[in-house]
Amino acid sequence: MSFNNYLETPFPSVNIKIMRKVKFINGEYYHIFNRGVDKRAVFMEQDDLQRFFQGMKEFNNIEPIGSIYENSFRKDQLGNSVSKLVNFICFCLNPNHYHFILEQSVEQGIEKFMHRLGIGYTQYFNKKYERSGFLFQGPFKAIHIDSNEYLLHLSAYVNLNERVHEFGNGVSKSSWVEYTKNLDNFCKKSIVLDQFKDASEYKTFAEDALKSIKERKDIEKLLLE
Repeated sequence: MSFNNYLETPFPSVNIKIMRKVKFINGEYYHIFNRGVDKRAVFMEQDDLQRFFQGMKEFNNIEPIGSIYENSFRKDQLGNSVSKLVNFICFCLNPNHYHFILEQSVEQGIEKFMHRLGIGYTQYFNKKYERSGFLFQGPFKAIHIDSNEYLLHLSAYVNLNERVHEFGNGVSKSSWVEYTKNLDNFCKKSIVLDQFKDASEYKTFAEDALKSIKERKDIEKLLLE
């Protein structure tokens, strides 16, 4: 399907099956998401976002690193030779929930990475805000991305999720700037951007797709119910 056809296509109708025990296969793509327990905010300020994003980087390592604090003493030794558990395609962090599109790199990579990320951030958050107990609403949710059409539209949904919810100047962070201005190389963008002439063409596609996404609020309701 050409780029122009995609512009005329609404957010694809998909039979969404949210599974906690979906089978993760190397080289396949997955929509991973979760929100705060009782719909509570999990990012109270920018420092919290930065700490979670730091975890997204440092816990994505085949070799266990312990805590982020412990890992700070090993960075010079690790250099750039880290073998990743997953590849990030895109992400968004919103005040009370997050969305990732991940490609699994090694066996059980997604499960290991998400376990480390969830525990590490919960320990940080609970200590900082003097609370105890679970921070996220149960295990993370996962959906297998089984078509290219779904992948492209979902990338728009994730990259522009702040606009979907109209958070305005709330605490949020996404890979949108990375996709449209190429300011960072955290995400593996080629699977998406190589299908467009340039970043500007992708930007047009994603913003047009956002219109259809906003009309399908039932999708968000189902994902985060």
